[in-house]
Amino acid sequence: NTYLILFLFLNFYIGFLEIKLHKQKTLRQIMKEKGTKAFKYTPSFGRSTSNEPLTNYLDAQYFGEIAIGTPEQKFTVIFDTGSSNLWIPSATCPSNNYACLLHNKYDSTASSTYVADGDNFAIQYGTGSMVGFESVDTIAGIPSTNQVFAEATEEPGITFVAAKFDGILGMGYPTISVNGIKPVFNQMYEQGAVDKNQFAFYLNRDPTGEEGGEICLGGVNEARYTGEFNYHSVTRKGYWQLKMDSVAVADADATAACVGGCQIIVDSGTSLITGPTVDTDAINHAIGAIRFVQGEYLVICRNIPNMPDITFVLDGIEYVLTPDDYITQDGVTQCLSAFMGMDIPEPTGPLWILGDAFMGKYYTSFDFDTDQVGFA
Repeated sequence: NTYLILFLFLNFYIGFLEIKLHKQKTLRQIMKEKGTKAFKYTPSFGRSTSNEPLTNYLDAQYFGEIAIGTPEQKFTVIFDTGSSNLWIPSATCPSNNYACLLHNKYDSTASSTYVADGDNFAIQYGTGSMVGFESVDTIAGIPSTNQVFAEATEEPGITFVAAKFDGILGMGYPTISVNGIKPVFNQMYEQGAVDKNQFAFYLNRDPTGEEGGEICLGGVNEARYTGEFNYHSVTRKGYWQLKMDSVAVADADATAACVGGCQIIVDSGTSLITGPTVDTDAINHAIGAIRFVQGEYLVICRNIPNMPDITFVLDGIEYVLTPDDYITQDGVTQCLSAFMGMDIPEPTGPLWILGDAFMGKYYTSFDFDTDQVGFA
């Protein structure tokens, strides 16, 4: 206990807070092991702020712990840069909703700092709606007082039933927040809980590693990276959206994607790298992957050392992923490519989404003050 108190004190003293992240198998892997059809959880894509259009939680791997209320009620959440709201299951959720039944639930009657709000809340997913209502309480440990969040009374589909996490904590811009609710991190900064309007992710991609990663709130953790950051300007404030110059597969004639430039989202809520199907199919063909089911591509694990590097170019700066970065080795003989097609229609798309397979290679900083994303 003494160490924990000292650890938190030192972090606040230098103006930022670290939250350790845990790593799990993706829900796609879990359902495959249990014999459940691993359907692709395709969100709807629209302009309404009631839609959460960019996160495929079937492939989310990293989650951390927060506490809500007084005394603290603990929950595991995905820190998701592809959305902007905090929601967790409610104690008022019906007993026949299995997603609620199998997870920690927030009980407002047990918190002395709870303030009733009651406004309706809904996020539309491809398999149904997450429905609930707004409440106000203190987010302990982060911290954020008088924070508006959503209590979920209905969660859609098998995705959240199988999840190891209880809820979602959005880290995107306030402009995409449902009901205009101020996101947790933005409120933290305004209340002076952290010095800088910036946060950063370290994701441990080593499948044998005990540590999942870390999110640093209020700055960057210099112990987690070497070299200097390369920063890229946000092109549209909503998601962390950037312009990418191109994608190319080494030693593959005419195998290039994003020719002439394209838009990308840096999204901690998915493990994948997604893009227009025509492009990701070409990349998977070039690396020798074989189409499997639900848009997945398999490779023979023993071929990984001979597979090519793939280069992403942003503002003329090259970011190189090796096969060890973009192949998931969740099997002995068959492994999975991180590249998957996702055709996002206009006006939101077409878009690429760079998830954990990319962020795991590069320490990633998100800065609200400069409206930039940095990679080191």
